Amino acid sequence: MKLFLPHKTLEDWSVAEKADLLDGKLVVSEGKTSHPVAPAVHFQKLLSGEDVQGLLGRVKTSAQLADLKAEHFADSCIVGETAYEVVEGYVTEVIATAPTKAEAKKKSASPEADLLAAFILDKL
Repeated sequence: MKLFLPHKTLEDWSVAEKADLLDGKLVVSEGKTSHPVAPAVHFQKLLSGEDVQGLLGRVKTSAQLADLKAEHFADSCIVGETAYEVVEGYVTEVIATAPTKAEAKKKSASPEADLLAAFILDKL
């Protein structure tokens, strides 16, 4: 399961000592798990032009932005002739294990996924 984590969320988690970024990984205090992260942006708002690429509401990593020849600075990104407002953050992937029959009844993917999902839902 891929998750986008905005900078603000990560700052809040760091202050609360719930999680932190260390050496390119998100380290979750509870359970001492770590997950690799990649810088990314979430395209939130169209500022000018047309969303020809279909980027609104999507998340793109820095590598994907380079492939698009996008110009990204702070909370804005220009792709071709189109300007967007973006939220900076990171993408991480939590590997969900195949649930057992008992776990399937609980609908729980994995402890790591549940923990990250709980953090995100708590911050919404």
